[in-house]
This record gives sequence, structure tokens and C-alpha cells, in this order.
Amino acid sequence: MSADDQQFLDLLSSIPNHIRRYSGDVAEYIDKTVDKVADEIRDTLSTASWIPDYARPTLPRRPPPVEVIPVTAYERFRDWISRHKFLTGVLVVAAGYATYKAVRITKGMHKHRRAKRARNGGRLEVVVIAGSPTLPLTKSLSLDLERRGFIVFIVCNTIEDELAVQNLSRPDIKPLGIDITDPPNAGQSIEKFAAYLQASHAAVPRAKPNFLQLKAVILIPSLNYQTSPIATIPPSSFADLFNTHLLHPILTIQSFLPLLTSKIAPSGEKSATPKVLVFTPSIISSINPPFHAPEATVCSALSAFTEVLTAELCPLAIPVTHVQLGTFDFQGFTPVRMNGAAGAPGLLPPAEPLQWPESARHAYGRNYMSQSLSAISAGRIRGLRGSSLRELHNAVFDVIDGSELSDVVRVGLGAGLYGFVGRWAPRGLVAWMMGIRKVDELSSWEAGEILKSDASGSDSKSDKSGSSSSENGEASASEFIAVARDDDGHNVWKLG
Repeated sequence: MSADDQQFLDLLSSIPNHIRRYSGDVAEYIDKTVDKVADEIRDTLSTASWIPDYARPTLPRRPPPVEVIPVTAYERFRDWISRHKFLTGVLVVAAGYATYKAVRITKGMHKHRRAKRARNGGRLEVVVIAGSPTLPLTKSLSLDLERRGFIVFIVCNTIEDELAVQNLSRPDIKPLGIDITDPPNAGQSIEKFAAYLQASHAAVPRAKPNFLQLKAVILIPSLNYQTSPIATIPPSSFADLFNTHLLHPILTIQSFLPLLTSKIAPSGEKSATPKVLVFTPSIISSINPPFHAPEATVCSALSAFTEVLTAELCPLAIPVTHVQLGTFDFQGFTPVRMNGAAGAPGLLPPAEPLQWPESARHAYGRNYMSQSLSAISAGRIRGLRGSSLRELHNAVFDVIDGSELSDVVRVGLGAGLYGFVGRWAPRGLVAWMMGIRKVDELSSWEAGEILKSDASGSDSKSDKSGSSSSENGEASASEFIAVARDDDGHNVWKLG
């Protein structure tokens, strides 16, 4: 049997099925039509007046009409919630968090924040601020703590720092001279300060003397950072950066550790446990954007150091609090010409791309300028003034008096938001939002010119009588770090 015959037989065998299905559909349609005609005839005959009552057909009992009741607003709201459960949960969580923050802020604004005083009005509590007296953050915090009733000591390394403290013209803001670079001298200064705390002091002549208590040591590292590609930062700048921004704060805390871990109260007096507060900028170190290697490296290292310090001092019941700073409005503590950078006082000017070598400008110039013009640049949020310094002052006081027990306190505009973005947002998305784009073509490798520039730079350094133009040329050439080939054709990135 051929395939055509088999197909014809299959078609014949399917005819009865089609006839059965079509005949069933026709019968069902006819039944519905007959039933409808019968209902219409019954309705017509039941209302005809010429038919006797005994011959008049009776209508079947029909269900009563459904009464439409309008839906109330509560029922519509409940129905919307049942259809949007996930969105409802998100709204409830957001409303709860906003309510919690509002209640906490309102409660904190009405809190009475004053340092403890003696019965005769004398000051009893001492706070040490280890930060440059020229920083607006150090000035504002010292003035606020002095206004609240503390005796404030600001660590000074030079005579200029002591003069800056004296220019504040506050009798209870005093300089504390400690030369961190000279460990024996720093130890003697700490011993003199401990003796000062152990001695009794009278607020006014003929008044009852009182003993002072060290309440807190506040570390404020330098906030001056340069923004530049890593390739254009010379090794000497990295060395100076780590020395002034990282090593100096670590040595400062190290100098105060013997004082913090000892009972300095005189016999018979109750010893209070001092607290340690470490301030670091948090916006740049949270997202680690391009061209911010100095700040991101130093702040991350200080954060790790603070965690280790917390672990070491925790068994000694000495609390360490890491205060992560956002942006603040320092208007009134900075010159008028710097008010445009209110979120980042004392910020170093950005690097000038025109001073970079041609290869560095070609590789990084466009992305560097785009990032400099983005919403977040150089540690501040463009277009926003920053949080009020009152928030920082209140947060610091709450940590000192023990009402804030968290190991990490985020305060300032953007501190919490960028911490969340840094933990959960993809790095590629953050870079794209800051204007970073792919470089389609790189410049060609010109080893001869770089070797020539290095040689000219070394010759210029040995020649002290060079012209000013040659000095500018070697300065711009030395900003770029290049690896030159050796005579045998190998370099430091290849094995022999």
C-alpha cells in the first residue's frame, strides 16, 4: 500500500468523527434555539387575556434580581492591598523607617546636652581633639564642645598650631603640645598631661578645687586629598600622603594608649572610662570611584585600623566609635572664596590634565573631566549644601555621654546613602553614573621619548642652575610613572 492510499484511508476513518462532532454542535444549537422559542411563547401566553386561567401556562420561578451595593473606600483599599502585597510591604517598611528617623531626630533635638559641672560651676570633663587646628571641622567641634561645658585640648605639633588655638580666644580651649615625630618627647608630654589630670584645679580663686576627668579622645585626620589618576602620582607624593594622612593619626592614637589604658584618677576618686572617636570621610571610600586613589586608600586603611583598635580595647572596656562623615555646610568656618566647596573644606585643587604627559591625557583625560563634573566629585555632593554641623555636634556628644553605643556612626549628607550604594550597587553602574566611559583607542607606546624625558629629568635635578622652563618641563615629566626597558630587552614585569 502506497503512502497516498494510507493518507486516503486516514481521511475516510476521520469522517465519522467529524460527522459526530458537527452533528452534536448542530443538535445543541437547535436545542438552545427551541428552548428560547418555548420560553418566549410561554411568556406571551401567560400574559394573554383571551386564554382561560386553567389553560394559561405558569411561568417558572426565577431568582430575584441581584441588588448592587456600592463598594466603600475601605473595601477598595483592602482589595488593592490584597492585589499588591509586595508593594504594600515595601511601603510599610519605608513608612516605618521614616517614622523611626523622624521620632529619633525630634527626640534628639529636644535633648539637653551639657557637660557635667561641679557645684560651684567649675568644669570637670576634658576632651582631647587630635586634629589640625586649621581644619574647619576641628574649629567647629572644639567651639561647640567648649560651649557645652567641656575643657578642650587640641593636639599641636608646631608653634603655628598653638598660635591657631590661641587665636580662638577661648580660655577653655587649650593647646596640647605633642611632637609625634619624637617618641621620647611625646611620652613626656603625655606624662605632663596625665599629671595635669591628676591634680586638682579651682575654677576661680578661693573656690573649692576639683579633679578633672578625661571623657574622650577624638581623632580627626587630615581631609586634604588630591584627585588624579594613579599613573600621574609620583612615588614621593604617595610617601608624603601615607606619612601625613595615615602614619601621623596612627602614631597619635598610639601615644595616647598608655593614658587611655591606665587609671589616671587620684586615689579616692571615681575613674571614668574615656572614649575614642575616629573620624573618616565615608563617601569616596564607600564607592571607591576612579581617580580617588589617595583618599580611598587612606580612609580604607584607617577604617581597618579602627576595627583592630576596637578589638584590642574592647576587653579593657574602652569603647571605640568610628564616625563616618558625609558632607557638611562649613559656611562661617571657611573663607568666602571656598564656600563653593562647602562640603569638603581644605580640599586640594584638582589635578590639571594639561600638565600630564600626552599618553596620560589620552588615556585618562576624558573620563577624568567627566568624573570631575559628575554629581559626586572630590568628596562632596554637587548642588547640595550639606548637613548642618549641629547634627555632627549632637552625634559626638551622644557618643561621649554614652547614649550612642554603636561602633559605627554615620552622620552627614550622603554618609548612609553612599554606604548602601557601595555595598549593593554594581561597580559598573556607579562608574557609568559618574561619567566613566570606555576608551576606544589607546596611544602608541613611545619608549624612546619616555627614556629621554627621564634622562633629562635626572640631568636637570643634578644641575641646580637650570632655567625655570626646564624645571617646569621636568616637573611635568616626572609626574608620570613609566617602566623603561633594560638593555637586554627585559623589564620588571617579565621574568628573565
